[in-house]
Amino acid sequence: MLGLLGLDSLTEEVYRAMLLHPGKGVSALAEHLGRPEHAVRTALDRLHELSLVRPSAENGLRAVEPELGMEALLAKQQADLAAQRQRMEESRAAAAQLIAQFSELRSTSRQPGVEHLDDIEQIRDRLALLTRRVRTEVMTFAPNGGHTQESLDTARPLDAELLDRGVRMRTVYLDSVRNSAPTVAYAEWLAERGGAVRTAPSLPVRMVIVDRETALIPVNAEEARHSAVVLTGQGTLTALCALFDTVWASASDLGEGNKRDESGLSAQEREVLAFLYRGMTDDAIAKRLGVSPRTARRVANDMMERLGARSRFQAGALAVQHGWLPTVRAR
Repeated sequence: MLGLLGLDSLTEEVYRAMLLHPGKGVSALAEHLGRPEHAVRTALDRLHELSLVRPSAENGLRAVEPELGMEALLAKQQADLAAQRQRMEESRAAAAQLIAQFSELRSTSRQPGVEHLDDIEQIRDRLALLTRRVRTEVMTFAPNGGHTQESLDTARPLDAELLDRGVRMRTVYLDSVRNSAPTVAYAEWLAERGGAVRTAPSLPVRMVIVDRETALIPVNAEEARHSAVVLTGQGTLTALCALFDTVWASASDLGEGNKRDESGLSAQEREVLAFLYRGMTDDAIAKRLGVSPRTARRVANDMMERLGARSRFQAGALAVQHGWLPTVRAR
């Protein structure tokens, strides 16, 4: 019941028992709950970490009253969420800088650890070669929203072959793919075969990383089909893998649906507020979210109305003031 606040079932059992039976020691609690003493001690350690129990001169430990305890848990969770959002913002800033640097590489003759691909056929051939050679893992950002049935049917045989070989596949789609029945069905098929799929409200770039050694990203995020670079430099791959791991950690399982945070915002709504703060247009927001401009406009207007904002930028600024967003930098 309190799992979302960081309590597993046993820890919650112990906390409730301490509230109902103050004064019981570890042995008495274990006997009352029918649990091993070492498990009860582990639960007490966790309760202490969460500030839900305090030392008592009379009884060793006592449970903190629920009103105070739940307030402390919610405050901790809000702080954790704010820190996570800040890490996401910093990762996206790093990604934007990285992409800008690679856009300049096209004008240079030869760069160590960089291979240029100048058309869609070269990109497809290189992807096919990379996936044939993969040994352990493929990590993918897929920021273009829902996929057509034709493109999914084309990808299915290769994905099946990789999964059958035991390759770990992790893919992050946009939240908006939940509106695409073919993409949802494909993601469910991947999961059934051992692949892992999560979604995020927006993604910084289309990217495929193979074995944490080679990455393929577009030179221009707006024209991903026209040209790309294959990157193998150790420092670059370390940064790109860290970006993927950060986004993956904060992404949602496909089956979670449109969850809302403590402010009542969906991840997509929060992302729209950040984009409004940066002054992005409906068309630009729509591309980042993988939705239509009409949908982007509707969500933006809903947020402005909820905040009582007279302008789009003011909506983003008010969101920061309300603590709905970390301090973000326009870019």
